Amino acid sequence: KLTIYHVAVIYLHYLETELSLSALVVDGGIRYRGLTQDVQILPVDYEIEYICRGNRVIVGPKVRKCLPNGTWTDIAQHSRCLLLCPRVWTSLENGRVTVKPPGPPVEGTVLHYSCHAGFILEGRNISHCTKLGKWDAPKPTCLCEYLCQCLYIGALFPMSGGWPGGQACMPSAQMALDLVNNRSDILPDYELELIHYDSMCDPGEATKLLYDLLYTEPIKIVLMPGCSGVSTLVAEAARMWNLIVLSYGSSSPALSNRQRFPTFFRTHPSATLHNPTRVQLFQKWKWTRIATIQQTTEVFTSTLDDLEQRTKEAGIEISVRQSFLTDPAVAVKNLKRQDARIIVGLFYETEARKVFCEVFKEKLYGKKYVWFLIGWYADNWFKIKDPAINCTVENMTEAVEGHVTTEIVMLNPETVRGVSNMTSQEFIAALMSRLGGMNPEETGGFQEAPLAYDAVWALALALNKTVAPLKAKGRRLEDFNYNNHDITSEIYRALNTSSFEGVSGQVVFDAQGSRMAMTLIEQLQGAGPPADRTVVIEEYRFLSQKLFAAVSVFAGLGILLGIVCLTFNIYNGNVRYIQNSQPYLNNMTAVGCMMALAAVFPLGIDGHHVHRSQFPVVCQFRLWLLGLGFSLAYGSMFTKIWWVHTLFTKKEEKKEKKKQHLEPWKLYATVGVLLAIDFLSLMIWQIVDPLHITVEKFTKEAPKEDLDVLIQPLLEHCNSEKMNTWLGVVYGYKGLLLLLGIFLAYETKSVSTEKINDHRAVGMAIYNVAVLCLITAPVTMILSSQQDASFAFASLAIVFSAYITLVVLFVPKVSVVLGRKVQTVLLSGHSEDRFVHQQQRRGEIQAAGEREQGTAKDHPGGEDTRYFTLNRHTHIY
Repeated sequence: KLTIYHVAVIYLHYLETELSLSALVVDGGIRYRGLTQDVQILPVDYEIEYICRGNRVIVGPKVRKCLPNGTWTDIAQHSRCLLLCPRVWTSLENGRVTVKPPGPPVEGTVLHYSCHAGFILEGRNISHCTKLGKWDAPKPTCLCEYLCQCLYIGALFPMSGGWPGGQACMPSAQMALDLVNNRSDILPDYELELIHYDSMCDPGEATKLLYDLLYTEPIKIVLMPGCSGVSTLVAEAARMWNLIVLSYGSSSPALSNRQRFPTFFRTHPSATLHNPTRVQLFQKWKWTRIATIQQTTEVFTSTLDDLEQRTKEAGIEISVRQSFLTDPAVAVKNLKRQDARIIVGLFYETEARKVFCEVFKEKLYGKKYVWFLIGWYADNWFKIKDPAINCTVENMTEAVEGHVTTEIVMLNPETVRGVSNMTSQEFIAALMSRLGGMNPEETGGFQEAPLAYDAVWALALALNKTVAPLKAKGRRLEDFNYNNHDITSEIYRALNTSSFEGVSGQVVFDAQGSRMAMTLIEQLQGAGPPADRTVVIEEYRFLSQKLFAAVSVFAGLGILLGIVCLTFNIYNGNVRYIQNSQPYLNNMTAVGCMMALAAVFPLGIDGHHVHRSQFPVVCQFRLWLLGLGFSLAYGSMFTKIWWVHTLFTKKEEKKEKKKQHLEPWKLYATVGVLLAIDFLSLMIWQIVDPLHITVEKFTKEAPKEDLDVLIQPLLEHCNSEKMNTWLGVVYGYKGLLLLLGIFLAYETKSVSTEKINDHRAVGMAIYNVAVLCLITAPVTMILSSQQDASFAFASLAIVFSAYITLVVLFVPKVSVVLGRKVQTVLLSGHSEDRFVHQQQRRGEIQAAGEREQGTAKDHPGGEDTRYFTLNRHTHIY
């Protein structure tokens, strides 16, 4: 609390600093938090907040706090409201901006400009923010050093539809464009720019978008479609405009027809590339009869025609060939009816979910069936929610189990740097960064993204290769128009001879313009591909929650009983019977029992309830609650029995002297000593060798349903480096106290005294507590690896000890006190009769007293006997 002098000093300082604080804020104000502005003196720790008006921001401390010395925090730092300069100046296309000092652009901020390689800065390279909120120089620009010309690429990325590959392929292509434009050795006089639309993987929508691309400025030098259906439409029309078409996601075998598509190239191989692999697998596993089901589109029809021809040459029969347009239900039922076992399925991802929902319904899956599917679906395509089907994720997962996929190797497995100076692993990391928080398993086209990336590089390298031949002919790339066949021929020739190392592997085109690549074979087994060794799954063992709940209920009831006993003892503290039982020691016993019972809760908390990082805190609670609770409860009882033994079991000549003096402070000091010993020992333990979590490993267990998985059971323990040493010290000390308590209780069982009138009940409680503790301690150490049994023994020992102690100590007191109160009520009902009887017997009592006084002179202790007799006649309560 502050004295009047301190308040006066603070007030003077406040008056002195208030003007300076107000001067610090220009074009702003002060917000008083919680008080009105007409308050004369602000309290210590009170905070004020500066606010600015209009387009201004605070520079300096925004909040200040009143200090005990009458000043404000950060008083040496000025707070000002300054105008913001336009933030547009803080970014520069094709360049970089350095802001000094970092922070919002206000008065005093300086911007330094520089351009990327291949660009030159036009304008000042430095700009200052003035106090008027304006920059002192126009914003500069970065111009191409050689007057760069833009070459435009018209792209169609399917962001939705049957194959939403544009979700990952478009960021991948844009990333490649950014790298190409920053390279000074590739198209140094040009800059590639992407103009793209969403084709939705729909040829009808693509027709409209193709018209917009062709008849809208600027002229596009190359077209980049995605889906096979869209690529078929674009590639067939492109030759009429002398346009090269480079696809990143088309697998239709029909696109390999050079007469029909003379200017078409693709970094995605033809779907027929997988058919030789499929036939070899059929032969390896000695299958001579297969079935097929396809979606009715050109890409799958032509692929299946090629497969049928190859299987016929290999002596393999296609016994069933089913197709569907949108609903595969009838086709799947026909497969089931025809007893198809080995099935090749060709359809887009959205239709694949429909097919396997019907497969689940018809039970066309399991060990008797093998499905061959396309490998370019998303990794978890069967787990994606689809309103078009009525099967759960569990149903779909069960139906697709064991299916085989064949797909080209779309990501280079080797760690080599290709033409873009990036490894495949670095490419995936950069793409993930561009996708932000999108899940790659649910992002369409994530597998094909390397193909889109390499497609842009193939185009850039081909255009770069045409610069010199065109220059020799007096032509340039920017001279391209839809009627110029010569430039198209040079680009075609350059692409046809392309060969470079990309992130998807070696990029080479065959005579039909298709990519040549290797085939990858995968099979879905369980939650992922088969492991090359036994998978060990760690599984923590936790305490039975039913056991924990049951014991917790008993512990909670025990705490409630302790509160009742404590309240009773305090409320009746003026009753002589309670006073003669040393009530303060009984209060300590009740509090100690409640603390011990409270230790049951952290004793049952494990990794099921808290995180592993918080487990050491739970260990500390266990140790301290149980240790201090034992010291209070047992220590107070031990103190009583100790002093009874000390005072009433000595030699006869010392007994009278000892009997007359039992000072309460000695009892409390004894409990304090026991409590201090425990407190110091626990404190030293925690400082020298603190508790931490350790994990016990058990023998691995093999589940019956899966032979490739082993379960590693684990159990968490509270432990320290020298746990056995500390437990030995604590158990040894507590054990000696327990044994000594039993001995003292036995020695004083025949002693009778009014100064500690409940020592026999204390002795009985000590017997029970000691026996339970001496049995439970070694048993819990033996059963430490069995969490349920160990907890049951320890917690029930605590609960029973606390219950027995509270019942033995307090129930007799409750009975006596309540009984006397009932007697008092009965006697008060006859108060008038009692008054008359007392008047009649007063003379008799006085006469009896005189006779007993005469007797006291002849007999030792007679005076005490007289007092007792009088008291017996007159004392009621």
